[in-house]
Amino acid sequence: MAADVCAVCGKPLAARAGRAGRGSVYCSAACRQKAYRERRQSQGLSVQGLIDDIGRRAGQLAPQPVDALYSTVTELSESVAQLRRVARTVRDTTQAAGDSVTADPVTQLTETEFGALTEQYRREIQVHCYRMAGSYDEAEDLVQETFLRAWRARDGFQGRASARTWLYRIATNASLDLLRRTARRPQRYEPVPGMNHGDGEPPTRITWLQPYPDDETPLTEEHEQPESAAVSRETLELVLLAAIQHLPPRQRAALVLRDALGLTAAETAEALETSVASVNSALQRARPTLRAHLPRERSDWRATVPTEGQQAVLDRYMAAVGRLDFEAMAELLTEDVTLTMPPNPFWFVGRDAIIDFVRVSLDPASPMFLGHWRSLPTRANGQQAAAHYVRRPGTSVYRAQVLDVLRFTDQGHGDRIAEITSFEPHLFPAFGLPLRL
Repeated sequence: MAADVCAVCGKPLAARAGRAGRGSVYCSAACRQKAYRERRQSQGLSVQGLIDDIGRRAGQLAPQPVDALYSTVTELSESVAQLRRVARTVRDTTQAAGDSVTADPVTQLTETEFGALTEQYRREIQVHCYRMAGSYDEAEDLVQETFLRAWRARDGFQGRASARTWLYRIATNASLDLLRRTARRPQRYEPVPGMNHGDGEPPTRITWLQPYPDDETPLTEEHEQPESAAVSRETLELVLLAAIQHLPPRQRAALVLRDALGLTAAETAEALETSVASVNSALQRARPTLRAHLPRERSDWRATVPTEGQQAVLDRYMAAVGRLDFEAMAELLTEDVTLTMPPNPFWFVGRDAIIDFVRVSLDPASPMFLGHWRSLPTRANGQQAAAHYVRRPGTSVYRAQVLDVLRFTDQGHGDRIAEITSFEPHLFPAFGLPLRL
């Protein structure tokens, strides 16, 4: 039966073993993502179409019934936001370039066509730049650089079918230029005088590492999210991003384009402006290096989907922080848990060392007591995370303090926190989090 085979490649679908509900029509995430890209490319993104759609939906607005009003306004606001992003991209890019389109639109992209094109691929280009750079702030800058270069080179664009590869080639080259300029490589943390770091080996220090906010709506078969091929969460985990930072720039680019994005060897070679043989050679060197810098239980790009047990641990972790309960915190950590705080030089290996460190600022009897804490759950890099706020003594406002991204492991005693990566609070707005409560 047709329903028993993948809608993309025709391979048999896995049996559902009596499970109820709507079955998948694809055999793998790669096929689902390919189908999404093909549908999106066939539908395209037309600025005039967006304008017409906004006008049509605005004409449907009526105060009653309330449910219909809410649904229409929601859809209308999404279209307006998309059109605003297109217009902003065109404005910023053309102003930065110092020109506007005067050529025949048959051979060059017009402003609106360019804005529609870049909006279609904006988020996956940003994620690609983030994988390459490991920094959210730098990824945003690289997206702007990519679109500026694309605008200046728009006369070389040959059609919609190659738009994605064209933009990836420009984004990859912009990222490689950044990596060449900075020439940075991961280092080992060094002891800080007077600080108890624990008995373990110093972890890797990546000063530029930053978290990436998860998409708010999860990917499902019935409502696939934009750019699902490029933002799949199994390729954004911090432990994987940290391992990628050990690779030389061109090896990193080849690995990301082939293994994370799923481009063919020929497409990767085109994006890197090199040969297929060079791409394969880079991959042969990159993959063993990547595996060498992953935790023992990780050897590839496979997803580690958060579980209900991990959600329960996150809830208990935030509650323990709010109560300033050190014993409860310790129960949630593995014995060899690590804590790092990029870009700061502080690091700790082992449960006792971490509790000793936090006790200084969380114990009300300590002269360095920061204040009382509140936490909000969030997600970063496909992982559970907690946004912490502090109300300092004598004040009434909780201010953003730190974002903890958590990695879990199950060593036979239930889920425990194996790694905490703490980030400074300036990225809270990127996660939709306020800076004050």
